[in-house]
Amino acid sequence: MQNKNHQALLYWYNKNGRHDLPWRNTNNVYHVYISEIMLQQTQVSRVEEFFYPNFLENYPTLQALADANIDEVLANWSGLGYYTRARNLHNTAKLVYKTGLPKLAKELEKLPGIGKYTASAICSFALKQNISVVDTNIARVLKRFFALLEVKDKTIWEYADSFLNHFDPTHHNLALMDLGSLVCTPTNPKCEKCPLCDNCKGKEDPSVFTQRKKTKYENLELFYGVYIKDNKLAVKKSTNKLYNGMYELLEVDPIDEDMIGSFKHSYTKYRIIVNLYKLDKIESKTEWLDLNKIDQAPLSSMMKKALTICLQ
Repeated sequence: MQNKNHQALLYWYNKNGRHDLPWRNTNNVYHVYISEIMLQQTQVSRVEEFFYPNFLENYPTLQALADANIDEVLANWSGLGYYTRARNLHNTAKLVYKTGLPKLAKELEKLPGIGKYTASAICSFALKQNISVVDTNIARVLKRFFALLEVKDKTIWEYADSFLNHFDPTHHNLALMDLGSLVCTPTNPKCEKCPLCDNCKGKEDPSVFTQRKKTKYENLELFYGVYIKDNKLAVKKSTNKLYNGMYELLEVDPIDEDMIGSFKHSYTKYRIIVNLYKLDKIESKTEWLDLNKIDQAPLSSMMKKALTICLQ
């Protein structure tokens, strides 16, 4: 029998949950997998409105993704950031397009870019398995509900397992996720609207369970040269850890003349100043991008900002 906490949680979810999200209305394992990878570092609204439908339109199956050129995949991922995710998706598709994604969490975790959370989410949301899921939102709910201070991830997963509603595990996990997103928020949680409030051990001081170390940002200053010939732009493939495999402008030494402009950009832990200069000639070997097909190239959001400035 479900306990009162389970019943209250599902009742709340039935009335307030995000039921219209497209990846919640499909049993297609591949579609759920794509959504989970995108949602790792991107707001739900951005994934729902553009990236998820656009990506699936271009790569509707694992076979289509496996057959695609990696540059095309990166171009379709442009704007989502964390491009390792796109490379992992492509590599995984090449590994399993014949057999499909595994149906066991432990097997899924062996694939590129799939950790414990993503594997569990696929098994719960697509395959309807009796398995716990712990993302950032769910972890926050559990920490507060059970008053867990400074515990390891392993402990949170153990509490998730003990709290799992085995009669309706999929909706239970989705309900906890939505509760963390909509009510049990990092700051100013709406405890008066929480279906678990009566039995929550951390409700008197919810902020103590969400204290995090402040991110230390690293400042970078980058210098790029812009060279255009015959309506083609000189570029090279990036080898740095920021945008590995993406096209970028040519790196140059800092100079005081022929400056086109500069702008600020943020990416993960980096705070970046990008300086752009006009080049009259180039000496190194380069690749060329047709300016008429620039939208089809694997360009980071930083490079798109740069092109907006230098091509205006």
